[in-house]
Amino acid sequence: MKKRNALGRGLGALLDDSSPIENRFDSRDPKESVSSINEIPLDYIEVNPFQPRSHFDERALQELADSIKMQGIIQPITVRKLSDKQYQLISGERRLQASKMAGLTAIPAYIRTADDQQMLEMALIENIQRENLNAIEVALSYQRLLSECDLKQEELGDRVGKDRSTVNNYLRLLKLPPDIQAGLRDKKISMGHARALITIDDVSLQLEIFRQILAKDLSVRKVEALVREGNKEKKAPAQPPAENGKEIAKLQGRLSSHFGSRVQVKSSDGKKGEIKIPFVSIDDLNRILDILDM
Repeated sequence: MKKRNALGRGLGALLDDSSPIENRFDSRDPKESVSSINEIPLDYIEVNPFQPRSHFDERALQELADSIKMQGIIQPITVRKLSDKQYQLISGERRLQASKMAGLTAIPAYIRTADDQQMLEMALIENIQRENLNAIEVALSYQRLLSECDLKQEELGDRVGKDRSTVNNYLRLLKLPPDIQAGLRDKKISMGHARALITIDDVSLQLEIFRQILAKDLSVRKVEALVREGNKEKKAPAQPPAENGKEIAKLQGRLSSHFGSRVQVKSSDGKKGEIKIPFVSIDDLNRILDILDM
């Protein structure tokens, strides 16, 4: 009895099917090959220039390579055909890189037609659907879909299966200072921490609370309380300014930006007063002393 193709029978069937995938690499038109699996030499495949992900975990990549050595490629990659011996990756860069690490010379692939915009959209959406993508990578992918694929937020939500508010929450992360974005990307803070910090308009206060999170391992609830306290303080009626109060306010803003802390400048008569530079840890103090070149 002729063995049926394992495709369409579920992941279990694929795992149980130990027979090699038939080598069907040829020079047929891509439109004729869309529904088939083609075994394509790795040397013929170039990486996707629209790949939104710039970092792959080396340990996870090695684990995937080890799995490929044992089980082979379970899920084919997807490519588009540029010429008889030139293909461009649409999705599956981790599988492609791991296959090279595993010593394979060819890889099973679906071939489909796509223009540059479709390539970008497919790569971004495929990337967003990965469970291990960090929040900043998701936000950047959403932003690229909006700006480069000319999508509206409602359309974007439909494409990625998220409601508009969820999409907007991710996009707002890109308004955070670079240090906080990096902390979220590197999992030093959580999405909950970041969403609390977003509600602060004062960048110096955002950075101050961010450093407190790192130094004291603050919970999301504690950060939310600090944010509420900071916002109340900001909204409190200001004391009548001194004669040169505007200049002092400008100076306070410049110093806060320079030191990355919520610097306070107080003066009762506009002639004398004090400057307070807060720090949340010894490392933070050393950072301030470095700025002061002391």
